[in-house]
Amino acid sequence: MLISQRIFELLEEKKISQKEFSLRTGIAQSTISDWKRKKTNPAADKIMLICEVLKVTPYELLSDTRNGCSGTDYVLIGKGTDEHMLIEQYRSLKQMDKGRILGYMQLLREINEQEKKP
Repeated sequence: MLISQRIFELLEEKKISQKEFSLRTGIAQSTISDWKRKKTNPAADKIMLICEVLKVTPYELLSDTRNGCSGTDYVLIGKGTDEHMLIEQYRSLKQMDKGRILGYMQLLREINEQEKKP
């Protein structure tokens, strides 16, 4: 299946018109129509934007699967968010320090679970 065919499937599922999709992605309506008419695919630099608007992962879009059969999950995190900052700082740590952070997070989860119990 072509990527463009998958996009049109998702648009139909999500009840998004081509016009609305064009407005939300900034991709010209004529370009979107060309995908259908000429059976072509979007440019690679548009894939992430398309995924964001359709609320699917690149894997789901490109592999024609809704459940991510590879077992890999993706999470989109915006730059400038606390989560992004945490990931960037985590990546810069030594392996031993990463283990400490993970241990601390596990401890916090256990404490939170204990606090939830009556």
